[in-house]
Amino acid sequence: MKDDPLGLHVVLELGPLRLEPLEERHREALRAACAEDAAIWEMYGVSYDPEHFDESFTRLLTNPERLPFAILVDGDLAGMTAWIGTNVAWRSSEIGNTYLRPRHRGGAINSPLKRLMLAHGFDCGLKRMFFSVDVRNTRSMAACAKNGALLEGVLRNHMITWTGYLRDSAIYSVVERDREKLGL
Repeated sequence: MKDDPLGLHVVLELGPLRLEPLEERHREALRAACAEDAAIWEMYGVSYDPEHFDESFTRLLTNPERLPFAILVDGDLAGMTAWIGTNVAWRSSEIGNTYLRPRHRGGAINSPLKRLMLAHGFDCGLKRMFFSVDVRNTRSMAACAKNGALLEGVLRNHMITWTGYLRDSAIYSVVERDREKLGL
């Protein structure tokens, strides 16, 4: 069990949407989900394409900086997401490592998923949650804005992705004073 002093890594549910801590039992269903869009991994820091899936999945499960979830819709695995680098003293965390099967994209799942995580994060005492998005991923940047996250800026050469690409990351945040305005 990973260290989770704030209680962030618990089952969360909203209608047909269920987030449950990612475990080994999700491996094969997530492998199939991630294989549905091989091209998207070019924009991710880590690849979950068929060639890299097992290594990436194992690292995700064992990374003490990540609290990953399986995303289920009506009981079917729709993707994954995670709390990343939670800083207990600062009461902040990143929400990321998110992937949704192509059929679940477009807001019907992502918006409720992110709002559920944001509300839970605030309930657990977080004061700031943020998203780090590759600037090439305009769909994800639009989703952040749609969910009420504010663009703080762009970190140039923020990371070197698995392909060797020097990624610029757009940073969006939601802070505690936004909670009421966003209805969280």
